[in-house]
Amino acid sequence: MEDAYQDPKSDSLQLNESIIDSSGEEHLDQHELNKLYRKLDFRIISGLWCLYFLTMLCGLTYGLTLTMNTKQGHSMIQELDLTTRQISLASALETVAFIIFDLPMNLIMTKVSPQTWLARITITVGVVYCFYHILNDGTGLIVIRVVSGVVGAGVWPGMSYYISLWYPNERSTRRIGYYFTAAQISAAAAGLLSAAFQKMDGVRGYTGWQWMYLVIGVITVVCGIALLWWLPDRPFIVKKEPTNKIMRIYRRFLTPPYPLNHEQKELHRKDLEQRYKLLTWTWKDVFYIITDLRIWPLIIMYFGVVGTGMGLAVFGSTIIAVQNPSLSSISVSLLYAPIWLFDLTGILIITPFADRFKKFRPLIFSFACLIIITGLLVTTYAHGPWNKYAGLLIAGFGLGPTVPICMAWAAEIFGPKYGDVGCAVSAALVSGLGNLGTVTATYALYSGWPADKERLFQYSNMMLVLMLGVSIIASGVCYLIKDKVRQN
Repeated sequence: MEDAYQDPKSDSLQLNESIIDSSGEEHLDQHELNKLYRKLDFRIISGLWCLYFLTMLCGLTYGLTLTMNTKQGHSMIQELDLTTRQISLASALETVAFIIFDLPMNLIMTKVSPQTWLARITITVGVVYCFYHILNDGTGLIVIRVVSGVVGAGVWPGMSYYISLWYPNERSTRRIGYYFTAAQISAAAAGLLSAAFQKMDGVRGYTGWQWMYLVIGVITVVCGIALLWWLPDRPFIVKKEPTNKIMRIYRRFLTPPYPLNHEQKELHRKDLEQRYKLLTWTWKDVFYIITDLRIWPLIIMYFGVVGTGMGLAVFGSTIIAVQNPSLSSISVSLLYAPIWLFDLTGILIITPFADRFKKFRPLIFSFACLIIITGLLVTTYAHGPWNKYAGLLIAGFGLGPTVPICMAWAAEIFGPKYGDVGCAVSAALVSGLGNLGTVTATYALYSGWPADKERLFQYSNMMLVLMLGVSIIASGVCYLIKDKVRQN
């Protein structure tokens, strides 16, 4: 079975939604386009939000289960008799698996039905997390963390690539930001769910953390199956009727309905005409993208902001507790959640400007980084625990729009020249290699620098400030060379 793309220029229908001005240039009706994309948002953004919420929740579950029901002696650390080395090695190898497999997973996605591939990621992540509940030693934990990294690789760059198939670049940043809010909501929800599952400790012989893995894993599998029907396939493709009976059954019952009517589809085609000019690629194209100098400033931009984001995500509650030792563990958990609500607010307020003023994306990105830097300086040097806590809220607000801007800018730079593979490879490289910032923040700084805890993590915070400064410089470099560097 092969799926053939329709040539956008082959369409001979005349659209009422287009206007020809006096210069002969065609302009599409923006009001109709806005209605069209709102209709797509209902299907695409809602589906991606659920996908990202559950896959992120699975990842966040791991950190929480390490300490669940500690007083009863039933935490994962106690049950599996884990050492610090085993925990660190398991997490590090999972990150390495993400980095290695992000690119090949995204390349596969350019050749198959994208909604099927995203559903596959969701289903396999859920299945693997179901199996966490049968772990019985540290070696098993290390193995399953690696498997988690392999099956989950490509989810973030895959979603960014999928957005590039359905939305023009000037509408993509806010859409990426919309489903990126799932990360913040899942971070807040994870703590609440952890408290609930600890109440189930001992039910039917399972510990609280075993129940948490099993229930969240099953829900993720069910969501993945639903995505096969909910998310639409690529736009503008002609599907040949499969000869295989199983594929015919699959096509009949699981092929998702197209989200647009005929008139909207033709208007959508015209708006995305440029996106569907370069649809085939070779390994030579992949080589050109990897060696294109413009990809590296984008990776450095992502390195700094995702490192800072994950550093605060993993150790935000620790920072709050160290800054204000009088707080109870429940109070610390309650104070942790608003950081990510501020993050969500930053996404909703700033990302629309990054779409509307595409030429100023590096300035908007740099401005957001400066907000994060301000927050880190406040939380490091302000007097009093509550003033320091306000700095974390400021940093959270600045973090929100940075990652969506990186991903949308990568597609804007590499999509027009390299087409389909440009969007896929740039997203995978920026996300995969940029995630080394996560390793730096979580293993080299906060957890790998025990002496810094007595300084209230002053040096770790300042290293994040340095990383963000380098990200700002990289955004300037990328702006200067984005239209000048050519490979072929």
